[in-house]
Amino acid sequence: MDLRIDHPLYLLLFIPVLMYFGWAWLQSSKRYNKENKIIFYMRVVAISLLIFALSAPYILLPVKEEQVVFLVDRSASMKGTEKDIASWIQESIESSKDYQSKGVYSFASGVQTDLGLTADNIKLPVWPAIKDSGQTNLANALQLVSNVVDRNKATRIVLFSDGVETAGSTMDQLSRLQNSNIQIDTVKVDKPVKQDVAITSFETPPVAYKGERQQLTVQIEASTNTTGELLLSANDKVIEKQKVQLDSGSNTVTFRHTVKGDGLIKYDVQLKMAEDALLENNELTSVTTVQGTPHILLVHGDDVKSSSLSTNIIDQSTMKVDDISAIELPSMQSSYIGYDAIIFDNVSGHLVGEKKMAMIEQAVKNFGMGFMMIGGENSFGLGGYFKTPIETILPVEMEVKGKEQIPSLGLTIVLDRSGSMSGNKINLAKEAAARSVELLREEDTFGFIAFDDRPWEIIPPTPVEDKKQVIEQILSVAPNGGTEIYTSLSLAYERMQDIKLQRKHIILLTDGQAATNNSYEQLIAEGKKANITLSTVAIGQDSDRGLLQYLAEAGAGRFYDVVDEETIPSILSRETSMLTRTYIEDNPFYPIIGGGTKWQSLFKDGVPKMNAYIATTAKQTANVIAESEKDDPIFAEWKYGLGKTMAFTSDTTGKWSGDWARFQGWSDFWNMTVSELLPAYKEVPYNIQQQSDGSFIVSDPTAQSAFMDIVVVDEKGEELSITEEPLAPGKTRVKFEHGPGLVFFRVSNDEKGMYQAGLTIPYSTEYKIQPDNTKLLKELSTKTNGKELTDPAEAFRKLPTSSSNEQSITQWLVFTAMLLFFIDITLRRFGLTSLLNIPKGFRRTKKETKHEDHLNVSELLKNKKPR
Repeated sequence: MDLRIDHPLYLLLFIPVLMYFGWAWLQSSKRYNKENKIIFYMRVVAISLLIFALSAPYILLPVKEEQVVFLVDRSASMKGTEKDIASWIQESIESSKDYQSKGVYSFASGVQTDLGLTADNIKLPVWPAIKDSGQTNLANALQLVSNVVDRNKATRIVLFSDGVETAGSTMDQLSRLQNSNIQIDTVKVDKPVKQDVAITSFETPPVAYKGERQQLTVQIEASTNTTGELLLSANDKVIEKQKVQLDSGSNTVTFRHTVKGDGLIKYDVQLKMAEDALLENNELTSVTTVQGTPHILLVHGDDVKSSSLSTNIIDQSTMKVDDISAIELPSMQSSYIGYDAIIFDNVSGHLVGEKKMAMIEQAVKNFGMGFMMIGGENSFGLGGYFKTPIETILPVEMEVKGKEQIPSLGLTIVLDRSGSMSGNKINLAKEAAARSVELLREEDTFGFIAFDDRPWEIIPPTPVEDKKQVIEQILSVAPNGGTEIYTSLSLAYERMQDIKLQRKHIILLTDGQAATNNSYEQLIAEGKKANITLSTVAIGQDSDRGLLQYLAEAGAGRFYDVVDEETIPSILSRETSMLTRTYIEDNPFYPIIGGGTKWQSLFKDGVPKMNAYIATTAKQTANVIAESEKDDPIFAEWKYGLGKTMAFTSDTTGKWSGDWARFQGWSDFWNMTVSELLPAYKEVPYNIQQQSDGSFIVSDPTAQSAFMDIVVVDEKGEELSITEEPLAPGKTRVKFEHGPGLVFFRVSNDEKGMYQAGLTIPYSTEYKIQPDNTKLLKELSTKTNGKELTDPAEAFRKLPTSSSNEQSITQWLVFTAMLLFFIDITLRRFGLTSLLNIPKGFRRTKKETKHEDHLNVSELLKNKKPR
């Protein structure tokens, strides 16, 4: 046991206090009786205790308990060692003592608890899966584990690692560990010897010209002499294969490729081996921007082979045009950024899906791409674009505001809520139903039935008075149970049978199958007599497509076969729009041309007649170039982010556009429209360089950009959250979280324009071929008085540092001082005699006291001398 104090300077107060008490004793000690002396001593002791309490004294009590923590590196570089490490730990635990607690923790990028600290006998379980093994953060693991253990107990950390760290710095933690009760032992684990080959770099020219022959360089590191096959891809298509003979160490392979197209080209190089330890390091990506003619993506619906614009309307000698079906739209962000503009020609939203719509929005907003939607029976509101990213970027809204609408409408949605609909399916279906409610008026009737093995009527068919409450009820539905379609559909028909409405429609959504002995034919036939129509949506591969298609055809509705769940909201939006609005305006008219002289000059000989268009509402800041006699927008444009978007609400075939498709300026109109869509930015030579810590330095070599607006988007089209750190004028450090793959930078400046570039984030250094860092492991054990272990029993050897527990005595000192002050007050108030409570036999009676007083007075008078 050891007594220590934290604030010894307070002890200097003893000097003036003792001087005062010494002076008081010299002045009054002769007058003090026994009782006064006791009080004086108590005051000295009480004041001394309080002064000593101010110095924060504590007692160190020895602690016998010890802690041994096994910390296991389970990153990718340690793959294949788990079984040997588990055997080593289990053998070691068997030699533990009763006073030794033990625990097992594993780490890679983060730390997880495999077995919490305990003094009980334990058996190591099968290793649980660890998250993100692509990084090794040893520093973070040591910090977290040292905070978990009891700091008052002597502790040993037994570290299993190869010493290779790819995040954090262990040396920053070392000084803190040296000043603690923690000792670190290290165990060198023999990793399985496996052949490994890694692509360490892949370089392509950042900018090239059409027809230029490029040199693509690949650096490969091999652990042994071996052979393999190297595949080169451009925009996800393999363009060359090459057999390679690899020597142990560094190898260089060169490709020669002539650029035929233009725009953004994503190159990918992949190495295939018969035997390889890690597959994560066998692929890298690089991006080259090819300057050339404008690149346009023209998208048509699934009911035609090509768009009318691609046949003798758009001048393809001045631009490159790709004409594809909507179902062929790419699913990677890089594919959209490679185009200068995208045009949807009568394309239904359910063929696109919201993920692809979001990627198009990113390309327009942050990379200056142009976008245009052309009308038709499958476009705008009839195409199901209400509340989608496409509606967000267009200059018009899908809802027709301020127009005469259908006076009476009833809609019931019958939604499969069985267990198979769990996850994204039911979430998208509920979101779709909620959008349908938003398209309805308050006087419209809406019903909602969710079914599993029986129907659950969530909302009976009633007027939509409180949309918010209705949407909340829809979103509250949870998946559960089996699938039974007939009874739910029958309930929907029954509820709508007697309602007096002009239009009554049911939408059935399911991903399953359900047999029944009842007659769907009879059910639908009776519904037709009550003016009820039915559309069906088959979700996924397991749905009964044959039945659902039959129900839709018999019910005079539409059948939708959904492969991509993201298209569900567009389908319900389209169905509701077709019911709630008269979108197609089919009375021939002469459009009114505005938008400035450049557009009006095309119609100097007069404006041709147009047959029809889809009704929309122009957004507040949109520039309406042509409008109908009803003030509906026919042709509108506006800026969205860095790009421009346009809406042409008639068609390109002549069926709706009428005389427009036959007048001599038709081709000039479309070529001018496309040229207006093209990005107006110029390439600005910003430099973007990746640093060793994973950050990027974005700089303007001219140092003229005092402010740079930087956006980073990944291949999924999601904008990444970035942190910017200004380093100098025109120079900024950008940090963000992202795994290996392709990212796109957009750097813009009001004065200098915009620059875009695709950059590759390589795989983690965890997957690189590199030797074990035995130097770090040795330094860890040496500086914390540990050792490199070979014998498992040594992990539980007696710790050399004795641990102790601090026990403060301040409160006891204060308590004792208070007690002494209380006794002091009591003695001065009642006296020592009263406090001691003298027994009755020793007390004097009142009569004896008076007699004694009388004798004392008489004696005083006798001894008094005369003057």
